[in-house]
Amino acid sequence: MSTEDTPNLEPHYRALEAMYLAAPTNEYYNPDVRIWGEGAEISIQVVPKFFHSAGALHGSVYFKLLDDAAYFAANSVELEYFVLTADFRIDLLRPCVGGRITATGIIIRAGRQDILAESNLYDEQGKLLATGRGRFARGRTPLKSVESYAKTIERSN
Repeated sequence: MSTEDTPNLEPHYRALEAMYLAAPTNEYYNPDVRIWGEGAEISIQVVPKFFHSAGALHGSVYFKLLDDAAYFAANSVELEYFVLTADFRIDLLRPCVGGRITATGIIIRAGRQDILAESNLYDEQGKLLATGRGRFARGRTPLKSVESYAKTIERSN
């Protein structure tokens, strides 16, 4: 296949980023996101409102970043439909009490029925904080029915 036959997927990636940032839950976390073919990276600044009672980052924040990075890696290859997390497993490896954390997700396998992706969460010093692995199913909701996705695609045309 020549490069002339390869579709430009940059508008899809930018529309996924816009869709992610428009999610109401992300007003709380204020993340940065970057999506590319078969991969995604999401980062946030750790702040005390994300802590559990013992003064470290709550596991739900680990889960959110790991799931989101793997999810958007998966949706980077699904061009028509919103994917759904079918299952997700995380391993918490070390606590975090501050700084900027970054989750990177990549696809392991993209099949006809589902997409398998994994993600790693790192602190500012590059120390591995947690890992995740999930299975994502192609949903029934067209991406273009999501307003923030559709508006970004329209602007790119």
